[in-house]
Amino acid sequence: MTRLIPPMVLKLVPKFVATFVARMATFTAALLTVFGLTALGSLPAHASGGGVPLDRFPTEKLNDQTALQNGAKLFVNHCLNCHGAALMRYNRLTDIGLTEEQIRQNLLFTTDKVGEPMKTALSAADAKAWFGAQPPDLSVIARARASEQGSGPDWLYSYLRNYYRDSTRATGWNNAVFPNVGMPHVFWELQGSRGARFEEIKAAKDDKGVATGFVKVTVNFDEKGLRTETSEDLAHGEHPHEGMTVTLGKPVGGKLSVPEYDNAIADLVAYLTFMADPSAKTRTHLGVWVLLFLAIFTVIAWRLNAAYWKDIK
Repeated sequence: MTRLIPPMVLKLVPKFVATFVARMATFTAALLTVFGLTALGSLPAHASGGGVPLDRFPTEKLNDQTALQNGAKLFVNHCLNCHGAALMRYNRLTDIGLTEEQIRQNLLFTTDKVGEPMKTALSAADAKAWFGAQPPDLSVIARARASEQGSGPDWLYSYLRNYYRDSTRATGWNNAVFPNVGMPHVFWELQGSRGARFEEIKAAKDDKGVATGFVKVTVNFDEKGLRTETSEDLAHGEHPHEGMTVTLGKPVGGKLSVPEYDNAIADLVAYLTFMADPSAKTRTHLGVWVLLFLAIFTVIAWRLNAAYWKDIK
């Protein structure tokens, strides 16, 4: 057999295989690095930009078709009035178990065709007049909100559960995760109304800017959003840590209990996560087989390289 192959080719084959194996090892190391970073990203979330720790989104909802379907219903009924999802078509909802007839009868409010994008009925002119700016498109919001503080779903799950009354805001609402947010609490009928308490410890300074101690400022919002503020000087000799503590009151007057509301928001966030990457589940399953193939092929290439070099002196 070796007589049919030129000697020059025989010399090049082992080098080619060796180079291939080396590159496969580098590729495998890169994959392990990526998986390591992904694992770090799945660790418990830290404080958000508003100083409130992000709650962990229940990821099991992503594999629950009933939860995804309920999330799609909540999105269409509450979010699509102002926000669009131009990168998502209605017929992709068949991926979560809905038929086109179910979509047409229950979810198709802004268009006549199932193949159309999920656009909002709110015009840009009306949005600017009512809100000062057009509400953002939510097609990939679950990915856009990911940061070192937590995943996008973690942020959304926390944000939609941390509204409180604030009469100083034009909408009458504020948010502990996203301070001074422009969006009103569209789910207030489900969650109810609640107040909030902010306790901030900061350095007290005289007229010349010299620190003289510490002061604790407490701001309270009641269930109607009325704001009260008090401050007190901390005793000398104490060494408190500067920072803010946020405590939200218990919601009252909502149609849902706290667990029921949290579950509904988890369904909505699960749908928003699906909408941001509808092919994620298929891609993940396919990726497992690709990695398995690469692992097996790496072993075969390694043994083939050893077999070639065995006969070369």
